[in-house]
Amino acid sequence: MATLVTGGAGYIGSHTAVALHDAGRDVVLVDNFSNSSPKAVDALRALTTPDIACVEGDLLDPATLERAFTDHDIDEVIHFAAYKAVGESVEKPLDYYGNNLGSTIALAQAMADHGVRRLVFSSSCTVYGQPDENPVTEAAPTGAESPYGWTKFMSEQILTDAANATPLDVVLLRYFNPVGAHPSGTLGEDPTGIPNNLVPFLMQVAVGRLEKARVFGTDYDTPDGSGVRDYIHVMDLAEAHVAALDALSDGLSGATAVNIGTGVGNSVLEVIAAVAEAVGRPIPYEIVDRRSGDIAMTWAATEFAADVLGWRASRDLDEMVRDHWRWQSQNPNGFE
Repeated sequence: MATLVTGGAGYIGSHTAVALHDAGRDVVLVDNFSNSSPKAVDALRALTTPDIACVEGDLLDPATLERAFTDHDIDEVIHFAAYKAVGESVEKPLDYYGNNLGSTIALAQAMADHGVRRLVFSSSCTVYGQPDENPVTEAAPTGAESPYGWTKFMSEQILTDAANATPLDVVLLRYFNPVGAHPSGTLGEDPTGIPNNLVPFLMQVAVGRLEKARVFGTDYDTPDGSGVRDYIHVMDLAEAHVAALDALSDGLSGATAVNIGTGVGNSVLEVIAAVAEAVGRPIPYEIVDRRSGDIAMTWAATEFAADVLGWRASRDLDEMVRDHWRWQSQNPNGFE
């Protein structure tokens, strides 16, 4: 029996495939490589086993899903495949709704057709919109601030309704801010174009691909004035997916939303300092105006993940940025 990983060549999907293999599971990937590289599959195969299967295709193409489920003995699924740039989602909302919701519905239907009932869904803390208090618990009000965020919110609702009406059991993992890379330095984040997120942007500054970073406001009500976020090592996040599958195998049923973070907030300036320490030289940056929609601080409540999944993050910010720098310094242009 095997675990199907959609978007398996992407940043989180590829690291999760490694964690699944290390936990003794067989893995089947599906990816259309629209926002990832086939070289990521080569890298994860080098870390695991050369016979990891990869089905190339789009989840919106029924033939792709049919091939994945009929050619392989799938008994559980992790669903990562989605468009994921917040800014782009504002510019292209119909593309985001069509792709992210359509692929989720098509996958859930294919699972029902083939009698597969265990699913872990890649959600996001964006479903909390502008949280009212910290730490953010799973009981916090939900909403969204962008079409991307709404696709996560709506996908959660779709899967919850399906779990209420069918044998589907699903864990909705609400990630906070994944960073880092596999400690080997051979597998990591390779964003297309200019990175949207802080740490990959800083790393591209460090290797000379970008001139300097921007800090969007230092007048927030935080210890140093810059925004505070909960950053989590991608390998901790990958291991959370394995724990979620284990919980489903052990009888967790219905639809269960779980925060995945460290429970610790780090400011933008703290992250810049940590990256400078890992790189061994200062990272140039400039302070600019706040971005519309940004919030002062947010971090996760982690007790529910510990109770339900038996999982806690174990890697701190210094390890996150050291591993991310090892990847970026060895692969300054990413997989290409």
